[in-house]
Amino acid sequence: MSITLSDQDKLTLRTAAYGAVSLMAAADATGRPHRVAVDGSIALGSGTGLVGHVLATYPKGANLSGKSVAELADLVLPALTAAMSLLKKQAPAETDNFRNTVIVAVEAAARTHQGQPKPTLADMIRKITAALDTA
Repeated sequence: MSITLSDQDKLTLRTAAYGAVSLMAAADATGRPHRVAVDGSIALGSGTGLVGHVLATYPKGANLSGKSVAELADLVLPALTAAMSLLKKQAPAETDNFRNTVIVAVEAAARTHQGQPKPTLADMIRKITAALDTA
């Protein structure tokens, strides 16, 4: 069975996933945010299955701009929940794949630093995971 997602569905998934990486970079603003963004994006590009195909393209047209981490979180955290709900409804077999891909990306972003992630990054991972698990 072939699963077809609309352009809007794909944008929702891309916004959620790349937004999670953007949140990690924003939370590490005084550290190495560029490296965080690169490592997280590489992890997203390494996805497989339907999710991997969708995330292979950066979300052009996505609103990932915020003047603060809080504004960005207001956009991204609901998008993560919406992406999980969308997949549960339209492609249930891909739900775990999406969740795992996003978690790997945020963990890759957090590992930019030696040792444990900074408290701000660890807290952002908890918030991202909670948004994924809310759906």
